Amino acid sequence: MKAAYISRYGNIDDVQLNEQSQPPLTADAVLVKVHAASINPLDLKVLEGELKAILPLKFPFILGNDFAGTVVEVGSNVTQFKAGDEVYAKTDLNGAFAEYTVVQQSSLALKPQNLSMEQAASLPLVTLTAWQALVEMAKVQPGQKVLIHAGSGGVGSIAIQLAKSLGAIVATTTSGKNARWVRELGADIIVDYKTTDFEQELKDYDVVLDTQGGKALEKSVNVLKRGGRLISLAGPPDQATTDAFNLNRFLKCVIPLLSWSIRHKAKKRGATYSFLFMQPNGQQLSKISELVEAGKIKPVVDQTYDFIQIKEALQYVNTGRAKGKVVLNNIAEL
Repeated sequence: MKAAYISRYGNIDDVQLNEQSQPPLTADAVLVKVHAASINPLDLKVLEGELKAILPLKFPFILGNDFAGTVVEVGSNVTQFKAGDEVYAKTDLNGAFAEYTVVQQSSLALKPQNLSMEQAASLPLVTLTAWQALVEMAKVQPGQKVLIHAGSGGVGSIAIQLAKSLGAIVATTTSGKNARWVRELGADIIVDYKTTDFEQELKDYDVVLDTQGGKALEKSVNVLKRGGRLISLAGPPDQATTDAFNLNRFLKCVIPLLSWSIRHKAKKRGATYSFLFMQPNGQQLSKISELVEAGKIKPVVDQTYDFIQIKEALQYVNTGRAKGKVVLNNIAEL
């Protein structure tokens, strides 16, 4: 099968598009013919080796984290899916940038009926990230105040919609040119990060979802109310992160130290800091499908590229200018 893969950590030029072996089907897994897949900043981090301490790869490694496609074959223990089902998912270990991928049935969900394959492929990673942050971790309630950084990005554009569906008052940071657009997504308060310091504008927030890290993360503590939660996708990992991975004793001791400063700062304010490393979850994705079919969450696709243009697509994502997601299509037709 055709696949986009790497044989070593490197950069976009090291991505190869060539033949790879079709992944074997196990008893609890499903073989899917991939019709579309989307690119995430996470894919670039994997490619460059930024996560090798906690997610070491076995080369050659097929890239890609989320997809939509059609079930071809199911394992002997699979009862929830059958050949011909249109599905979508965040991958487990096998990459999405390939003609076929294998995914555990526990990670898979039926594709929302009102979406195309390209639209559905844009959703799994970002919607699961938003769900696990806002629903599972923060337990956002109606009337609570939620700040979502980078509201025009892949995660931000979905998190705004999810937070509004939960009844929250939503603030977001973005550039002025995107203000009208993020308001249409549901943002109530918009801070132009190029002209305004959000730390000076916002206060007493129940939840902050940080997608930036760095100074934005440090300042985010100061907008929280007592009892508030700061959840980061880009900041330093915490103890819960190390518990989720099979790390050696040294890394289990060292990695939580990276977040000591921000955790201490949050604690002094009476708030908490958590790092989120999203996990595949088919049950959560099924709940997200219900929201999509009800029109409460809409996919946000910026650009679509043919699979053979994958390097161009990766370069575009790497610019950081995408509004929403970048999708690869025409994968199954190769």
